[in-house]
Amino acid sequence: MGDWIMVGTRGELLPGEHRVVWDGDTAIAVFNIEGELYAIEDQCTHDSLEMASGELDGHELVCPWHGARFDLRTGAALCAPAYEPVATFPVKEEHGAIWTRDNRQD
Repeated sequence: MGDWIMVGTRGELLPGEHRVVWDGDTAIAVFNIEGELYAIEDQCTHDSLEMASGELDGHELVCPWHGARFDLRTGAALCAPAYEPVATFPVKEEHGAIWTRDNRQD
């Protein structure tokens, strides 16, 4: 099981904002969507480019490079050119701090 990585506090990650943290070689983007927290790998499954800086449309993230759309809740790819889902990660909140981790090796 991987170690939890502190993302920040609620006050540092307001609704509509995101923050990218690293778990080893994995960039994890954590988003606050209307108070709910979601974490995905910050790598588009279409072309392996970062995508956290893309436009948010509700719970959907639009990759800034080629327009692929992903559901932040499930990681599902919603339109071409991406067909594979992006990895999602757990998020927890303890004592006002937000934490995430890459749990794929569990």
